[in-house]
Amino acid sequence: MPKSFPRAEVAAAAGAEPLRWDPVVSRGYGLNKSHWRVKLADGRRVFVKVALDADATAWLRDELRVYEAVRAPFLPEFVGAHHDGQTVLVLEDLSEAYWPPPWREGDVESVLATLEQVAGVTPPPLPGVDRRRWNGWIDVAEDPAPLLGAGLCSRRWLETALPVLLEAGETCDLGGGSLLHLDVRSDNLCFATDRVVLVDWNLACVGNPVLDVAFWLPSLTLEGGPQPWELLAETGGLVSLVAAYFASRAGLPVPAAAPRVREFQRRQAEVALPWAARELGLPDPSV
Repeated sequence: MPKSFPRAEVAAAAGAEPLRWDPVVSRGYGLNKSHWRVKLADGRRVFVKVALDADATAWLRDELRVYEAVRAPFLPEFVGAHHDGQTVLVLEDLSEAYWPPPWREGDVESVLATLEQVAGVTPPPLPGVDRRRWNGWIDVAEDPAPLLGAGLCSRRWLETALPVLLEAGETCDLGGGSLLHLDVRSDNLCFATDRVVLVDWNLACVGNPVLDVAFWLPSLTLEGGPQPWELLAETGGLVSLVAAYFASRAGLPVPAAAPRVREFQRRQAEVALPWAARELGLPDPSV
């Protein structure tokens, strides 16, 4: 049994002594060494997230704000948390749920319906969408080299398209009081019997609910789903932020803690850039 497992903290959060704990292999693009599947002395099985550094501590506490304030079928059951010293979050064990891909018949419609439910609940006090964080066209305007180095478009296309993309990114409507997950991907959702459950709520905020759908669709296309515009015909310019986020990061150095993230961002940008060009009346970036 690994010595790094915070046994006492988990017992305090869950209200029962851990008997067995097994590390969970990450389904995302990071090197996850902080998630555990745990069997408790009272027979329950739970999922445990452990903060290993200051950033992770902040993320877990951001996530905890949602679990403490919202009770809904689209959330994992909240078991408990521990803050004294190492931060620990204990949640429902979803290991027996179905985690796409592949996407089965009706799955996409179920996720869309669930995102409508998310947008319909009263959110806890959360920040609004940070436009500067998501509008990577500002960074591209300052230094286009990473994007051009990723081979996603030509310099000529970028010179033509960038003013339009910047304008759309700065003027699209981010407002609204809807709860947003803002990190909807197949590794962050599962199908638990008759529920779609969204996990990893550390980016939760309030704003325009179209964003949750728009940011999900490029990864869905890569996993065999339809083209984004077939499910979301009009984004009101929000597609510019989707394309900006992925395109502006695709050519950056690979972070040690997430060795697969840049390739995944590049592939999502390959979907999002033509989508943005289509909606905003720009030439196809591949031409």
